[in-house]
Amino acid sequence: MDDPKLIEIFMDIQRGLPRQGPGNDNATCHALSFCTDLPEHPSVLDIGCGPGAHSIILANQLRGSIIAIDLHQEYLDELKQRAAASGLGDYVTPMLEDMTNLPFAHENFHLIWSEGAAYIMGVENALREWRKLIKPRGYIVFSELLWLTDNPPDEAKEFFDHEYPAMRNIEYNKELIKQSGYRLIQNFTIEENAWWNNYYSPLEAKLPALRAKYINNEQALSFINVTATEIEIRRKFGSAYGYEFFVAQLAI
Repeated sequence: MDDPKLIEIFMDIQRGLPRQGPGNDNATCHALSFCTDLPEHPSVLDIGCGPGAHSIILANQLRGSIIAIDLHQEYLDELKQRAAASGLGDYVTPMLEDMTNLPFAHENFHLIWSEGAAYIMGVENALREWRKLIKPRGYIVFSELLWLTDNPPDEAKEFFDHEYPAMRNIEYNKELIKQSGYRLIQNFTIEENAWWNNYYSPLEAKLPALRAKYINNEQALSFINVTATEIEIRRKFGSAYGYEFFVAQLAI
């Protein structure tokens, strides 16, 4: 999405939400609990941090050096304010960077973290490229949208075939992790309220005002309608797909 007008519409739809995708503090903390070999004050790269809900948790729990990257300066500014308000500003460094062209030295981080963002460059590419940045015995933790059934409902399948055609299942992602040189430590599906409390419910509440604001803008209304459809698909077929956390460590 390179068109500035489309980017602004997207940002307007997402603006002000507690999170920019399904997730919650419990899931973030649970995933982090499996990274048992981290040193004191580890170096962490949070890729696709958004406004940084999970970046703040990482900083609070680890008290290490958290470099949080995103392509949207607005999100990074919000993260900086959150970190300062939480007394964690010394631990968090927001950076405007492209995840596909990261400017960091090899073997630089004890932990790479990415909630719901690896799909942007493709999970396989992300696992391969980010691996270079991880120190020996370091970790990668990411969450990914995937099918939880081998026979998804037609309506849900049709929607995601258009919106995320690369969507696979748990076993497929486990195999990618193994083939990419990692040892899977743990995986788990985030709970249903993590979809609604911090994301879909506040997002759905914004849609009427957004439709009124963009009443004469067909592109914006198309974005809004897809968002409404996505929420309804979740409401009807939530058991067929989910966000899965994967915690993996570089294989020795």
